Amino acid sequence: MVTSDVRNPVNDGARFDAWDHFVAQHGSGNLLQTTQWGRLKSVFGWDWELVTIAAEGHSTPDAGAIILYRKLPLSLGCLAYVPRGPLVTWTDRARVDELFTALTAAARRRRAWACWIEPEIVEGAGAPELPEGGIAPLLTGLGYRQATRTIQPPRTIVVDIAPSEDDILMAMKSKTRYNIRLAERKGVTVREGALSDVDLFYDLMEETGERDEFGIHARGYYRRAYELFADKGQVALLLAEYEGEPLAGLLVFAVGHKAWYISGASSDRHRNLMPAYAVQWAAIRWAKARGCTTYDLWGIPDADEATLEAEFTERSDGLWGVYRFKRGFGGEVLRYTGMWERALNPLYPIVARLYQGLR
Repeated sequence: MVTSDVRNPVNDGARFDAWDHFVAQHGSGNLLQTTQWGRLKSVFGWDWELVTIAAEGHSTPDAGAIILYRKLPLSLGCLAYVPRGPLVTWTDRARVDELFTALTAAARRRRAWACWIEPEIVEGAGAPELPEGGIAPLLTGLGYRQATRTIQPPRTIVVDIAPSEDDILMAMKSKTRYNIRLAERKGVTVREGALSDVDLFYDLMEETGERDEFGIHARGYYRRAYELFADKGQVALLLAEYEGEPLAGLLVFAVGHKAWYISGASSDRHRNLMPAYAVQWAAIRWAKARGCTTYDLWGIPDADEATLEAEFTERSDGLWGVYRFKRGFGGEVLRYTGMWERALNPLYPIVARLYQGLR
């Protein structure tokens, strides 16, 4: 049984709650597949739709996806995008076929030129269980091809935070442990902020973006993200301070047993006190305290681990500037399968060349 709802229809809260519970329990569940994420993106230029599949006679989903839609200029239709999804048992071919038929139908109803997916699949390691031959033959058979670009960073570091805090610390690089302890000795404190503190965090984001030359979202984006996930206890805004002055901050999200470090910032002031290390350690402890077993540092350069280790001291472009910092917290380097696309309009290749840089 396939069901589909657009944007945030009234009187369907129970179905959305059921989907969010499914995401939290699924081995490949991700905050980008929650209804809160759909609501967030709908305020900033996207539409969204939830497509779910449930067994006949059941209301609880066993497969599905949040689909985001980005309108094209001149009312020419849209592009459909499934971030970190869909969620399905990939070895159940009948279920996979049913879900992808539903996703294609939903995208066609919106006059989408193509459907993009970025499933949370690590081939050759970890969940989810994949059919023999891996994911590529399956997706190719469904009409998808590997894209040359991605929207989400395909490579990340995931830290196991199931062990004790002492063991987590011992798995870090010695310099990172030292910096965490230095910040504490020097009087850096970390507090959990509230909605009223988002402006302080945004000021730090602006300073960081200007210094490190990367783009940031509008102030309202971070406020709305905090509001939506705070309602379910799935976000913390953490601020590292010295003598009452905010020096670093981050937003950490948690869904089910997973946590993600998505946005962080730091001031140029008192950097010798290592506030960025203090706030990151506080985020790991927050995630662990609420039952999370993994902590995803989100994005690093898309290079194999040998290349990362050989070049990180020499490079600062792109995500190389943050890799030196993130690697210190230990964890496993993972690479997801990246983005796959299916053209739904014969003129899609022209649009693909013109329409780049979605965030």
